[in-house]
Amino acid sequence: MRRRFSTNAWFGWLAGLICLCLLGCSPPQPVRQESFVFGTRVEVVALGASEPQLRDALGEVLREFDRLHRTFHPWQASDLTTLNAAFAKGEAREVSDEMLFLIRASQRYAKQGDYLFDPAIGKLIQLWGFHTDNFVPHLPSPEAVEALRLAHPSIADLDIDGHRVSSRNKDVELDFGGIAKGYALDRAREILLRRGVKNALINIGGNVMALGDKNGQAWTVGIQHPRRGGAMATLALYDGEAIGTSGDYQRFFDVAGQRYCHLIDPRTAAPVRHTQAVTILITPQANAGMLSDVASKPVFLAADAWRAMASRMGVSHVLRVAGDGKIAVTEALRARLRWADDIKPDQVVP
Repeated sequence: MRRRFSTNAWFGWLAGLICLCLLGCSPPQPVRQESFVFGTRVEVVALGASEPQLRDALGEVLREFDRLHRTFHPWQASDLTTLNAAFAKGEAREVSDEMLFLIRASQRYAKQGDYLFDPAIGKLIQLWGFHTDNFVPHLPSPEAVEALRLAHPSIADLDIDGHRVSSRNKDVELDFGGIAKGYALDRAREILLRRGVKNALINIGGNVMALGDKNGQAWTVGIQHPRRGGAMATLALYDGEAIGTSGDYQRFFDVAGQRYCHLIDPRTAAPVRHTQAVTILITPQANAGMLSDVASKPVFLAADAWRAMASRMGVSHVLRVAGDGKIAVTEALRARLRWADDIKPDQVVP
């Protein structure tokens, strides 16, 4: 006896087939993992491989971030605090290849940026109350600030003999907060590529690096407005590009209506108030993550000379929000940005 399909059964079978086809044609969903290291939220998103492969790779990245956090922590017991203790005693100490790499890179970047970026001012950062996770609204004594300004600790004070490092200035205290997140971006990129992951977005508290793309489209990131919620603009990031942002809106405290942020000018030994935020874009190159982290600091601290400092750092894509809220952007970066509806730049510079 021949079996007959009912009309309902036929349409049910057809609907199921269509669903299977749609599922088969839908783009792969990204895998996302988050953590909290370097005093900020970290997020890594990846796709283009099997979910187990992606999760294993992202797990390795987050473990590497944890290792870097422990190794270079500026005030909790770490390899860095051990080295700083030796400097304070006038002693030399043997360091790892990785520590030596960061010291040498910091020396190069500091010289390039006229020492506005200088990781040797850890004592100043501590004096102003930023070697803690909770900021107390309290100003240091002017005498203590002036004493450190006159002592002028600098990474140029370090002497390197092989792997032995010493300091000619006992007030040198290294704090890699201005370079470590960028270095971590570069390490994450190395790990992901080695694990066969070619499409990912790595975000360490606003320091971002892109690998590949997101299902054939560029990764898109927002640039935070320094004085209100949401993005002031969005930016498409392409393979190997990185952005870095320095702002006065995350690590700060207020005293008598004045904002004091963690970005300290070594020349005055005090936080600056002439800039709210600086974002820079680094095009694909070696150590792009590290440069994106470092270069935003001297550009932030350079005040009205920010464009000349950006050129000195080899950076052409810059957005700056001044202390009065006025927005300046270079022509190169303006061509890449999509502004929020109610925002437009006050100045466009070559």
